[in-house]
Amino acid sequence: MKSQKIRIFAFIISFLGMTTFATAQKNYTLDNKSTFSVLGTSTLHDWEMKSASGTGTANLTIANAKLIDIESLSITLLAESIKSEKKSMDKVAYETLKTDKNKNIKYVLKSAEKVNETTWELTGNYTIAGVSKVLKTTAKTTVTKDGLTMQGSNKITFNDFGMKSPTALLGTIKTGQDLTLKFNLNFNLL
Repeated sequence: MKSQKIRIFAFIISFLGMTTFATAQKNYTLDNKSTFSVLGTSTLHDWEMKSASGTGTANLTIANAKLIDIESLSITLLAESIKSEKKSMDKVAYETLKTDKNKNIKYVLKSAEKVNETTWELTGNYTIAGVSKVLKTTAKTTVTKDGLTMQGSNKITFNDFGMKSPTALLGTIKTGQDLTLKFNLNFNLL
């Protein structure tokens, strides 16, 4: 009888230990399959610039194949890694982003609120062209065997970050004020 009680006690301790371990926060890193896009318009055509050169980390709690908590998240993107299909457009974009003084675009999470099993409302600090602004972003998440994927977008304007809408050909081609930032992030366990 005494050995049976000891086994039950050992099982309970073991179970509690596994539960605590399964819900522990862990550090994740952004992998090279993550992508970033900036979409906009102009008087000539709609345009898109892309990058797959972001770096970042996240501290996440994942348990039973579900995201429980986002403790921290930070992303850094080399501004000149964002490319279009035209070098002349890239040059104008880098001037607008003031990449001579501001080499990186950054995002740092301030808080995360769970909306439902796969949707989170993220409040974070975006730094673009040397100007920082706190914005809310809705992100869709999926737990994977290696970590987590996170997708979302945000609408901003050039003015939000102290930039002027670019023009070309002596002002005959004008860029629209509105931009859409899109991201598809893959975080893997460190």
